[in-house]
Amino acid sequence: MTNNDILRRLRYTFDYSDSAMMGLFALSGYDATREEISSWLKKDDDADFKKCNDGMLARFLNGMIVDNRGRKDGAEPKLETRLTNNIIFMKLKIALDLKAEDVMEMLESSGVTVSKHELSAFFRRADHKHYRECKDQILRAFLKAVQVRFRPGSEDDADNPAQDSGFSWG
Repeated sequence: MTNNDILRRLRYTFDYSDSAMMGLFALSGYDATREEISSWLKKDDDADFKKCNDGMLARFLNGMIVDNRGRKDGAEPKLETRLTNNIIFMKLKIALDLKAEDVMEMLESSGVTVSKHELSAFFRRADHKHYRECKDQILRAFLKAVQVRFRPGSEDDADNPAQDSGFSWG
């Protein structure tokens, strides 16, 4: 999955306007312009499409965390310059204030069964002996489940970017 796909899916799921997205970026200390956001949300084959880098997606996810959970006391967390599916998964879990049981239930609704131990392995440090890499299909299933939970009825929506697999015959 690309950062742009994730940004598109989150915008659709939570029905964020351009202004709301700009506000989320601002919460993480970045003043994103409407043009930047628009270019990140374009289809990959659009002439105005721009790739959303890891730092920008990390800022957006951090903004979601601050917006939904409030600012943490103390120093600002270090901004990641390199994102993995595991970090994205963790940030979304935190932003949405989900417990392990919630995540497992949501994944199950998307046809993916994981145990509590398997799930916790995704959220460990990369150098931990029980760390497990989160593959695209797990993150995709989680994003689909988030969409079903937070935007009911959207799985039937023809304009749903989450149904776009990114594969094209053309």
